[in-house]
Amino acid sequence: MSRHQDEIQRNLKHWERKPVLRQVYRDFHEAIATCVSRDLKGHLVEIGSGIGSIRDVLPGCVRTDLFPNPWIDRVENAYSLSFEDETVSHIILFDVFHHLKYPGTALEEFRRVLVRNGRLIILDPYVSLLGLLVWGLAHPEPVSLVRPIEWLAPEGWVRDASEYYAAQGNATRLFGRSKYAAWLRDWTVIERRRMAALSYVASGGYSGPQLYPDKWLPWMKRLDRVLDDCPLLFGTRLLVVMRKEEAERSPQRP
Repeated sequence: MSRHQDEIQRNLKHWERKPVLRQVYRDFHEAIATCVSRDLKGHLVEIGSGIGSIRDVLPGCVRTDLFPNPWIDRVENAYSLSFEDETVSHIILFDVFHHLKYPGTALEEFRRVLVRNGRLIILDPYVSLLGLLVWGLAHPEPVSLVRPIEWLAPEGWVRDASEYYAAQGNATRLFGRSKYAAWLRDWTVIERRRMAALSYVASGGYSGPQLYPDKWLPWMKRLDRVLDDCPLLFGTRLLVVMRKEEAERSPQRP
């Protein structure tokens, strides 16, 4: 718990000092908000809310995390949620999917709590040519483009809150390669958007140095829109929206 809390406190300090970081995160949250369907009834839930800034854009979002903080609404474990069956309209994972050691097991739990046609919204690293440099060289977490994805947890496995896992390439692989399609057969991917997000990368994020002055942000965002047209070269972020399908089948391994 202390590692998690130490990181949260560091992030809060950077958040307060970096207006550019606050704006680029707001842009990410606004992109997520465009994927929310107002026709669906139920809880709007974010898993792994960190410092809880999503409420700036989605005021009704239920913020959850593994550990309590004053801004966290509920302590939740992605593999064992406390929500009742079919009571959640949307689940949001912002920089959380690549921390799921057994994503298939988590997706089974998400299906349980989501309403009919409920949505799972994922915003995660994308590994293009630039993305490989950004996430591979300038970020401490492993990219793991060739390590096997462990889809389902072994029988009897219990989530340990202190266990750490990261594989930043998992979303790129899972949502970009046909060999994994069978794993997602109980879901329909309704959007897959690759973004350059250079304005975020050059902001330094929470821990790195900011590489441009605040007043350049509008120009950086314009550059982002140009680079978005070449995602294989410049993509660093992937936004995926999946809809829960009704017919349940046994998860398969490719």
